[in-house]
This record gives sequence, C-alpha cells and structure tokens, in this order.
Amino acid sequence: MDLGLAGRAALVTGASKGIGEAVARALAAEGCHLHLAARSGAKLEALAAELRAARGIKVAIHACDLSRHEEVLALAEACGAPDILVNNAGAIPPGNIASVDQARWAASWDLKVFGYIGLTRALLPGMYARGSGAIVCVIGAAGLNANPNYIAGCMANAALNMFVRCLGMETFHHGVRINAVNPGATMSDRWITMAKDNAGRKFGDAGRYMELAADYPGKRPASVEEIAAAVAFLASDKSSYTSGAALTMDAGRG
Repeated sequence: MDLGLAGRAALVTGASKGIGEAVARALAAEGCHLHLAARSGAKLEALAAELRAARGIKVAIHACDLSRHEEVLALAEACGAPDILVNNAGAIPPGNIASVDQARWAASWDLKVFGYIGLTRALLPGMYARGSGAIVCVIGAAGLNANPNYIAGCMANAALNMFVRCLGMETFHHGVRINAVNPGATMSDRWITMAKDNAGRKFGDAGRYMELAADYPGKRPASVEEIAAAVAFLASDKSSYTSGAALTMDAGRG
C-alpha cells in the first residue's frame, strides 16, 4: 500500500536500534525524509548512510540525550516543524517498588515520559501554524495491565496513554493527529537482553531465551517490522480520522 508519505519529513527518536530503527526504515521506504535522534551518533550515521544510498532521501542525524530537557528543545529547534513525529526513545527498568530506586525511576521517566511530553509540546506550535501533522507515540502494552514487578514501566506507559487520549481531540481541531501504539513483547534488542537474563535465571542457559515465548500467541514475540508498519499507517493520511487512539499489538494476549 502506498501511504502517500513521499516527500514528508519525519523525526524518529530512539532510532539507532530496535523499533525506532525499524520505523526509520519503514518511513524511508515510503519516501520520507528523516531526522533520526538517539544517544549513539555512530549508529545513527551508519543507518543514515545506508538509507540515503538505498532510498535517495535526506537524512539528518541528531546525537542527543532526550532525558535532558535542554536537549529536547535543541532537537525541536533543529528539526523545525516536521510533518511526522515518532516518539520512541525510552527504557524503563524492571523491578518492584523496593528495587527501583528513586534515581533510576526519575531518570527513566525523564527520558520516556517527560521526553515524549517535552518534544510534543515543543513541536506542536509549528504543526498548528502549518495546520497539519501526525504524532505517533510508541508506548507499550505494560500500561494496560498492573504488574508489581514492572511498576515504573506500567505507570509510565499508563500516563503516556492518557497523554495521547487527552490531546487527541484538541490537536485534531488544529489539523494534527496524535495516536499511540502499544506493543506487547517485541523482538527488539531490549527484549532479547531482558529475555536472555530471564532465561539464564530459569534455565541456567541464556541461549534458551526463545523458550520463554512458548506461551505467547503464535509462540513468538512481534517483529519490529510489524510494529513499524502500524506506526507508518497511523502517521499517514490513510488514518486521517484517527486521533487520541491507542493500538495494542500483543496478538490478543492481554
């Protein structure tokens, strides 16, 4: 399906690996020019060079730490008012109320929760002035179910889902749509690392990490490409009457 995105400019955060990298590739395949942001400038440059050569698009890279609000504002200024914003940067540590200390909790929320909020706030005025734009927040299905052993992540994701819902109609009045994708378990670098750690504890062999997916629908996690395809669709005019919505992608696991 041609999503009609050719020539549009998209900013993707957390673009150096995992879902963010897959989103960058999906949007590049649709002909979008890209701004790619992440902490690792070297990884971004390698991806940018590949996409420029393969797709003939413009790709700018921004090595930055989006847990720092001044760097969020600098990124927004460097990108102007892109047609598409994909908020994706973030990693929340697992653990319960006792094991996640205040510093780790605050640092992870500064990146994901306040990073998403701050970048959205910074870019909305330019989108409003133009009268168009699409924002997609990659959040996570953990926000839909209580888990005391992922308390910081469940709370962060729940807050961001409400952020999207609160803004949905307001932004639509200005020609801007905001939506969320809530992936369940996804075969990203982060999932593999966590799964190997868990497999080592369960089996004594981290190489058996895929056995942990035996109870998933289809006995597998989602692929990053499946998540990226949904993000690209929500960013396109094919979903032009969708705003304030959250698409859960967990194959019905709940």
